[in-house]
Amino acid sequence: MKENKPKQGWRERWYHIIFESHSPVAKNFDIVLLVLIILSVLVVMLDSVKDISEFMGNWFLYLEWIFTIIFTIEYIVRIIVSRKRVKYIRSFYGIIDLLSILPTYLSLVLAGSHFLIIIRILRMLRVFRILKLSRYLKASEVLAVSLKQSKYKIIVFLEVVLATVVIMGSLMYLIEGPAHGFTSIPRGIYWAIVTLTTVGFGDITPDTILGQFVASIIMIMGYSIIAVPTGIISAEMMKASNLSSGDQKCDECQTVIHDDDAAYCKHCGKKLCKNT
Repeated sequence: MKENKPKQGWRERWYHIIFESHSPVAKNFDIVLLVLIILSVLVVMLDSVKDISEFMGNWFLYLEWIFTIIFTIEYIVRIIVSRKRVKYIRSFYGIIDLLSILPTYLSLVLAGSHFLIIIRILRMLRVFRILKLSRYLKASEVLAVSLKQSKYKIIVFLEVVLATVVIMGSLMYLIEGPAHGFTSIPRGIYWAIVTLTTVGFGDITPDTILGQFVASIIMIMGYSIIAVPTGIISAEMMKASNLSSGDQKCDECQTVIHDDDAAYCKHCGKKLCKNT
């Protein structure tokens, strides 16, 4: 006799549809959801254009409430069918799902807050699950490891930059003074940051010969400083890429960047096992 398999409850069926993408129904659900997200973000963007908003403002309002009601129902259903409701609510996607519907309701109290709905675009991250792009996320893991391994070098670099702009900003305040727009040391520091990063808004400019000389030095420093963090991160990315196929990964702290001849983890001291 064939054993009768227990029928799957409606919560379990909806869980597979909403949280997974293995079945055609689940994939179609996610695709429809992505289309709605794109349309809702497009409505918000067009609503911010004055000429279009004056002509179709009411239609945009109706559409936004339709989208918000749909996403609210979806959020509630996700909570109901979730196996771990608290975990979902506190998760990254759970928070984004909540934030994507709150601005519309807040607009009833705070005018203009509905434009915060643009955060709904973050829900597009689900495309990685829908299109099975997770296999291509190895590059992002390499970048994350590189940033983590270079954080101390970056911190030291930022400390040097901070000290430089404070000194240069204070110096320009003494040289130029309030008469030329440098009304305070913080104002001078702001100018030094803008100049060092080669942005150059032009809202404050030195007029004295000495001030222009100092500005020239900061501009030249800016070109060299921009290359420093790029070089640091690039070096770490090269290490991470070289170790991706046969890296020495610490089982204790998950650190993957070590010297080629390292036998123990440089962070926790655990013996390393060479991956093959």
